Parts: sequence; structure tokens; C-alpha cells
Amino acid sequence: MAVADTNNNRGPLAGVRVVELAGIGPGPFAAMLLADLGADVVRVDRPGGSKLGVSPEYDITNRNKRSVVIDLKAADGPDRVLQLAARADVLIEGNRPGVAERLGVGPDDCRARNPKLVYGRMTGWGQEGPLAQRAGHDIGYIALTGALGMTGDPDRPPVAPANLLGDYAGGSLYLVVGILAALHNARDTGAGQVVDAAIVDGTAHLSTMIHGMLAAGGWQDRRAANLLDGGAPFYGTYETADGQYMAVGALEQQFYAEFGELLGLGELADARGDLGRWDELRTAVAARFKERTRDEWTAVFEGSDACVAPVLSLGEAPHHPHLAARGTFVDHGGLTQPAPAPRFSDTPTSVRSGPAQPGADTADVALDWDVPDLNNTEKKGS
Repeated sequence: MAVADTNNNRGPLAGVRVVELAGIGPGPFAAMLLADLGADVVRVDRPGGSKLGVSPEYDITNRNKRSVVIDLKAADGPDRVLQLAARADVLIEGNRPGVAERLGVGPDDCRARNPKLVYGRMTGWGQEGPLAQRAGHDIGYIALTGALGMTGDPDRPPVAPANLLGDYAGGSLYLVVGILAALHNARDTGAGQVVDAAIVDGTAHLSTMIHGMLAAGGWQDRRAANLLDGGAPFYGTYETADGQYMAVGALEQQFYAEFGELLGLGELADARGDLGRWDELRTAVAARFKERTRDEWTAVFEGSDACVAPVLSLGEAPHHPHLAARGTFVDHGGLTQPAPAPRFSDTPTSVRSGPAQPGADTADVALDWDVPDLNNTEKKGS
């Protein structure tokens, strides 16, 4: 496993200033991604800390950031945030619609101080619509978009894919794309804007290709009945003799031919092209995988183009030879964590610092951003 880079590699967003109003889930992850890319991200923590449920030193989504503590409900709290916003390029918040406005740090308040500010809003339902004011979580957002309904076996309930699909793919990544696009526009025009990133919008957008296939008759609107959702016996997971699993993705004919040969399917491999024999083929593939352990099958397919891989746990993944060779995971401060991604040839990124501790960077931020009121904690009482 690689050791995190501790040099001065700042990444392509070096010089960009970001204010993050503390939250949980997709907002902090989006801010972490910007920080990984080199932005100076200042997280505005609440007195008393976050609701994540783990100690701040383990909240890796706060790496590469700095933290100040401001009580937005205090009389002077909003003004202190507005002073930061006046010196920032981006502000990120993830409250329900209208909350930031009631606190005095909404888009109009912030952009009155800084017209070039890109104001990023991260919500599940969006800023308007019948559900905009309702509570929600990842599983509900992906349920309404049709994404959750595509997961799992046809005769069992849909499978929740942790919170990766909604919160982070449909939420955080779309917020970051929107922020970067708005930043580009602001540099050209001198005008910032509001980025409304709703998890339902991003998750729906992720299914664009599948909607096209559905319209063309190339996708059935039910689980495990299609080429990419486990419906095909040559695209899915199979249990091994030791209770572990192998993942098979032998879609193209040349890869499937190699898969069939290495698995030992014999003439039954020809059933690939006959949908009526797919159940027979699936049963045979499952039986073959049950004959050996995961490690044994990994060795069989090693170096091949059969598109077969062992299903690893979170703890196993950093030690896989390919991921280790690429430094896909790094160790920083004793915490194993994914390295910043993607990679850049001329402006490399790195894990520069561990999770920001609430309020620990107040003095430095006050100096660097020229906001002396931040440092006056005794007088301000936050």
C-alpha cells in the first residue's frame, strides 16, 4: 500500500477557496473532492460537532480541509460566514430549502457580498417540487428514480447499494461537476450563480443510456431480465466453494469464449446465444464455481481476458496487487483510505492532511483569508 504524499502537491484547483457549511453525507464528500483537487476548503462546523456518529479523527471526508466553528444561530454568526463568503469562490450548503435563507446565509445574502460566488446547494429532492421540504435519505431518492428497482433478484426485494448510488454518484459528483462548470463561467463573465444539485436529478441522469435502451425495446423494465442487471448468466456473481464470490462480466463473444473455456463449460457454452437456455447455462456456471474456492478460481482466471474478478471485502481491496501497484489506497495518519481521484499529469493531487478537527484552524484561516473576526472567539462566544 502506498503512503500518502506529504509534499506540496496541491492539484489543479490550487488557489480556489471553498466555504463548506457543515453537514453529513454528499455535501462533505463533494467538498472533500474539491479539497483533494487542491482547493482551500474551510469547513464551518457547528458548536458541538456533527451528527455522523464517529469521532472527528475518523471522518475521512474531512481530509485536506480546515475547520472553524461558527454558531449560525448566534447574533454575529451569519455575518462571520458572510465575511468568509466574500473572500471565497464557492460555498456549499446542504440544508432543506429555505433554511440557509432563514439563517441569513442564503444565495442572495452571500452574493450581495460577492457577486462572483458559486453557491452550491446539495439536497435529495431539490429546491422545489412537492417533496422539496420532506426529509429523505439515499434509499428513498434512488427508489423514486427507478434506479433501486433495477437491483437484485426478480423474486426478492431490491438490494440497497449502500449510499454510493444516490448520495455520492447522483449527489456529490453532480454537485462538483456543476460547481466546476459555474466556476468556469464565473471566470469568463464575472458572475457567479446558484447550483441546485438534487440527488433525484443526478441519479435519474445516470440512467440515461438505460432509458434509451428501454425506449428502443432493448431493456425490460423489471429486475434481472437484462444484459447488465444480472439477467444474463455471463454477467453476475457466483458463490464459490468457500462461501466467497466471483464476479463475471464476459459480455463480448471473444471474452465469453475464454470464460467458457477456463470455466470448463464445454459444449454448453453455446447456450449463450439462446435465451431459452439461459437458466440451464446459469445453473451450470453456478455449479462449476461451487467446485473450487475463490482463490482457486482467481488463479484460474489470472492473466486472462475472461472478465472475471474475485469479489473482495473493503478490508481486502487495498491489498489487491493491481490496486496496490497503482496506489489506489493510501495510508495517512494510520488510516487506510482511497487516494484522491482522478490523476493529473502536471498538477498531481495527494492526501495532504487528515480529517479537520472542529475549530482547530480558526487562527490560520482568519489570517490567510483576512477575516480577523473569526479569531475573536471569546468576544463572539462561538
